[in-house]
Amino acid sequence: MTTANPEATRTAAVLVPVYRDGEAQLRIVLIVRSAHGLHASQLSFPGGKREPGDRDFLDTALRETEEEVGLPRERIEVLAELEAFPTHTSGIHVYPFLGRVPADASWTLRDGEVVGILTPTVASVVDPAARRELPFSSVSLEERLVSGVDVEGHVLWGFTLRLLDLVGPRLLAGEWEI
Repeated sequence: MTTANPEATRTAAVLVPVYRDGEAQLRIVLIVRSAHGLHASQLSFPGGKREPGDRDFLDTALRETEEEVGLPRERIEVLAELEAFPTHTSGIHVYPFLGRVPADASWTLRDGEVVGILTPTVASVVDPAARRELPFSSVSLEERLVSGVDVEGHVLWGFTLRLLDLVGPRLLAGEWEI
């Protein structure tokens, strides 16, 4: 796994949880962040900043997933370490990991941090026809138009959408067995 110096820049790690539903459709798990904090009201993958007790970035992603949505690391099959890259708005360098999760997973949302779970199909969020200029605002961002995808009334944009643009086509092409 990646062993970059976490002091060199602000770092975080995320898990891109995927599964196949009962109709064999490939789905991703997105969290809806609460209206407070750095990423207020945004759709994202479970994850967060690296903490001193984390062994590596994978450990960060798995710890944060368990804390935010209650999915134990034992129920996640890590399939790949994906290419790390920075967010545009906060400048945090993010280390993403792809993980297969059970289709029947139950979620326990972290109170005050996560207010919902969405499970769109991968095809629906990476479809270029779904991309639009959409208004987005939060307590930390003034309203702006962003290039995004509407997911059940929430705007998928920014780092999370950029990551899906990179991994989505590979998922749809069957690069990993899901």
